[in-house]
Amino acid sequence: MRAKLPGMPTSPSTALRGDQGLRSSQKYLAACPQEEGQIPTYLKKWVIAYDKEARKLKLTDLFVNQRKYAEAIPLAKEILSDEPENLTAHIALGYGGYVLAVTTKNESANAEAINYAKKAIQLIESGKAPENWSPFKSKEDALGYLYYSVGFLERASNPTEALTYFIKAAQFDSDIKKNPQTYAFIAAAYENEYAKQSADYEAKYKGKDETPESKLAVANINQLVDRVIDALARAVAVAGTDAAAQQSKAQWLARLTELYKFRHNQSDAGLTDLIASVMSKPLPPVPTPLTTLPATPATTTTPATGSMTNIGSTSAPGATVPAVAESLTSTPKTTTTSAGATTSTKPPVKPKTRNNHRRH
Repeated sequence: MRAKLPGMPTSPSTALRGDQGLRSSQKYLAACPQEEGQIPTYLKKWVIAYDKEARKLKLTDLFVNQRKYAEAIPLAKEILSDEPENLTAHIALGYGGYVLAVTTKNESANAEAINYAKKAIQLIESGKAPENWSPFKSKEDALGYLYYSVGFLERASNPTEALTYFIKAAQFDSDIKKNPQTYAFIAAAYENEYAKQSADYEAKYKGKDETPESKLAVANINQLVDRVIDALARAVAVAGTDAAAQQSKAQWLARLTELYKFRHNQSDAGLTDLIASVMSKPLPPVPTPLTTLPATPATTTTPATGSMTNIGSTSAPGATVPAVAESLTSTPKTTTTSAGATTSTKPPVKPKTRNNHRRH
């Protein structure tokens, strides 16, 4: 029979009920450092196992209960040194890195957080699951926030990929799907691409006779305008009557109305119905660039690239996260507040005067 010291737990699992067994084991090993045999061998293995389990429990406490993400991150890295596939540690590093980037406005660690978030997504989608999904509500909620985290962290360094992650985030049954900021980020990404293509159109075709190439350029631009319309309609619909979102909603609705009327002969007929029904429709994917003209001639006028500001909560579950403001050309200053409190930003830049493409 294996010898047992007084106060020494029989296994690491029972040791987690308290640290008396750890202290007893450490005291014994310190007093007899050269001793060999069954008892010292068992104790050394048990102390190592206890330390590993204790780190995991501490990570859960810091990440889920105390929301101390800065303290959780180095601990999560320690855990990964022993268990490279530990899902909870990857989530803490990926999602925790996103929260820190938002709350501290320091995005120097974005690349690292992106890698951990992507690994967490890979592990979840391969069938791996943690003991519980906290601070998320479910697997779907976790995936929604992880995809959103990657989108947010890549929005400046890799906007094309960021857009695909924001779109993917909105596919899950998650709080992210119900957050108007998700769709505002999608709209802003399309607006940025529209700005590039519009500038290219002006440089190549402004003041010149219409050609098949110029028509095709306009058709591709209009695809982007239609995606912005869809995303802004979703942002407005999801914002609903939420008091904290009304300032943002007004801005989104103004830009939505401008773009919708441009695409519908300066009429807003049907816009209300679009907003009411848009969330019942699938979120459209990133459009494939057209290489041939569509059957129906494209409208050959595009509105000026307006300055679009996204103001709303990033609503990190279980975290204190301020509003995030994104402009086409700059990031307005934001005011950090406690969770659930109203956030504010400087007023959005007024849309520029139209500089339309040629009418035909």
